[in-house]
Amino acid sequence: MTPLSAMRGRLLGLPVWVWRGVLLHAGALFIVAWSAGPFLWQLSTSLQEDKALVAETPSWLPIPATLVHFVNIFTVKQFQLYLLNSVIVAGATTLFCLVLGALAAFALARLDIKGRFGILGLILSISMFPQIAIVAPLYLLAASMELLDTYTVLVVVYVALGLPLVIWVLFGYFHSIPREIDDAARMDGAGPLTILFRVTLPMSLPGVVTTGLLGFIAAWNEFMFALAFTSDIATQTVPVGIANFTNLYYVPWGDIAAASVVVTVPLVLLVLAFQRHIIAGLTQGAVKE
Repeated sequence: MTPLSAMRGRLLGLPVWVWRGVLLHAGALFIVAWSAGPFLWQLSTSLQEDKALVAETPSWLPIPATLVHFVNIFTVKQFQLYLLNSVIVAGATTLFCLVLGALAAFALARLDIKGRFGILGLILSISMFPQIAIVAPLYLLAASMELLDTYTVLVVVYVALGLPLVIWVLFGYFHSIPREIDDAARMDGAGPLTILFRVTLPMSLPGVVTTGLLGFIAAWNEFMFALAFTSDIATQTVPVGIANFTNLYYVPWGDIAAASVVVTVPLVLLVLAFQRHIIAGLTQGAVKE
């Protein structure tokens, strides 16, 4: 073995495979810190007293810790109403998106429809309109139909915005299922809807779960349409509620941080609960039959 080969095989007295492991773990640690850092900072902020938040030198740790901000958002600012509204709107949006998206994706992927890719392109082009360009016409339409300050207007708009993504993603999953399965189901007397709900959807469960979670998160975090179409706490969602915390002369950073933590925790729990399905959904289709 030449000196150069020996140098390549060992670096600073350690084998190359050891350095590869060190770099891999260091990179993973950096990604985790980069992703979790903002949430941990918000958590620390939510547990600090107001005088610590406005101090010249910021404090990394909440010492002394306090729960006054969490108490304040639920007792004074009625944050539980915003949470309930977001659960209703995001849940209804996810349900309608999955039902309508599954029907459309199944028809385009499994039935003999001419120009299916042209239809998919048209669906995708609809989602490319900037939201700021359509908020005013939609507001006038909702006002003329007396739908302002209702769950209905938010759910209808969110479903319209979320359907292109749902259809495109589910189309890919449905299209990857072998056609022989449909033929076998038809020989047993199954119709298109039976094939969809009893064969295709169970086989595409990871993709359905992943798509539904993406739609739920998008509806949960949407701000602009919720701000434009609602003005009553009875229908306003979480992003609008947090924006309402700020007044003309004071920004309650502790309350905002506490609300951010409360809003983020359910999403984290959802991801952890459906972790296996999400991973399977993201990797499904990577290897073709």
